[in-house]
Amino acid sequence: MLAPGGGGHLSSAEVLFEVEHVTRRYRLPRTRLLGPRRELVAVDDVSFTLRRGETLGVVGESGSGKTTLMKMLLRLERPDAGRISYYGASLTREVQVIFQDPSSALDPRMRVADIILEPVRVMRLPGDRRQRVYELLDAVGLPPDSAHRYAHEFSGGQRQRIAIARALAPRPQMLIGDEPVSALDVSVRAQILNLLEDLRVGFDLTLVLVSHDLSVVRHMCDRVLVMSRGSVVEEGPTREIFSAPRHAYTRLLLDSIPTLKNRRAASA
Repeated sequence: MLAPGGGGHLSSAEVLFEVEHVTRRYRLPRTRLLGPRRELVAVDDVSFTLRRGETLGVVGESGSGKTTLMKMLLRLERPDAGRISYYGASLTREVQVIFQDPSSALDPRMRVADIILEPVRVMRLPGDRRQRVYELLDAVGLPPDSAHRYAHEFSGGQRQRIAIARALAPRPQMLIGDEPVSALDVSVRAQILNLLEDLRVGFDLTLVLVSHDLSVVRHMCDRVLVMSRGSVVEEGPTREIFSAPRHAYTRLLLDSIPTLKNRRAASA
């Protein structure tokens, strides 16, 4: 169940999302004509709260359920059981998403100014739209003349900056990043992560990073949810998770982070 919030035992001044025992199942096709229908449990009895101003990392391998959880937070999918409460005025406007691949997320037929203003027009938000474009281009580190160009004229990192500007256009309270740097060259990943951190502080944003890359989460996040096979196997402050992981799966993920020692061993 998806609920607008506004009640419960937690203060709406502290909590932005409250997720309570959420489960999402998918029915799989039959392998035999008269055989039983199987189910895939993508998210299994997940609970957590997200506080305003927090940066939360959701990590796990492919198939762990983290993307399905993100879709339910965005109301792109509905849980089969449990409850998600949003304590804000408008989830549609106040929660925006940054996708993994900016090339596929930006319309190649639209100029950058129109791409950035698309959510503003769709939501019919008031204000000086021309001025808003230039404010956002400046905020993401792009020159003013970018407004009149097309997305294909930019590098991958610059396209992700355009996508971030579009996400900021309706003045959200929260950004969800779905692997926001995994499609970028290694040389520009740190730039985009630093930009997101600057924007989080400057715009007073709540941030959720969905990632399989623990080094990104360690750099960015206050708190971590570790997911495996649809369940949260460990949750806590980032420093504690990385320094003293309790669950074997978390330790396995941490051991897989590339280090100089690991790279030397692999090349030997």
